[in-house]
Amino acid sequence: MLRSEPSSIEPNQDGSYLTPEEFTEESESLDLQQELNHLEEMILASPRIPLTRRTLVDEEKLLDQLDYVRLSLPTAFQEAVEIVSQKEEILLEAEEYGQQIVDAAQAKRAQILDDSDIIRQAEQEASEMRRKVQQECDAMLQETLEEIDRKRRLCEQELEMMHTKAIAEAKAIEQGADEYADSVLENIEQHLSDMLRIIRNGRQQLHPDPSSGRNSPPSKKK
Repeated sequence: MLRSEPSSIEPNQDGSYLTPEEFTEESESLDLQQELNHLEEMILASPRIPLTRRTLVDEEKLLDQLDYVRLSLPTAFQEAVEIVSQKEEILLEAEEYGQQIVDAAQAKRAQILDDSDIIRQAEQEASEMRRKVQQECDAMLQETLEEIDRKRRLCEQELEMMHTKAIAEAKAIEQGADEYADSVLENIEQHLSDMLRIIRNGRQQLHPDPSSGRNSPPSKKK
């Protein structure tokens, strides 16, 4: 039990004691462990009774210190309760913050997965597009090569036909020229033969052969 009328409880630095009102205000900032240590030091520092294990303790100071500790206990308990309450609030806040972090991490993970899916889908579409473009390019190249080869063969055929036709035309021209020259020469030869025959007949008329005249009847004048 607290004493009903403590004259003083804890001396100040100047040696005076605190009033009950001042004591109540001071107890709000009390370090309970320090005061208990102070109480222990007070007992240990008290003189001992020779040949016994007893100690002479200043009852007034001891009771004052006990009163000081007792008055401080409600404040200490209240502070402990507040600390426990704050601890629970801190734990709840930490749990909520941790849950928020987990939720944010899961949302970020989902977003990353979505982004990864989008990137993967875009890569697949790009790969498919590259494959199609490559196929189209290969097909166009193959068609171009086939068209070039077809046109080359067609040109070769046309050149061969033109060469054959030119040779045939050249032979026809050559043959026609020979035939024309032979025809011209034949006509010339015919004209020459006629002229020779006329010349021969004229000379025979100019120089008749006497032997031929006896054996053959005289020719009639035309």
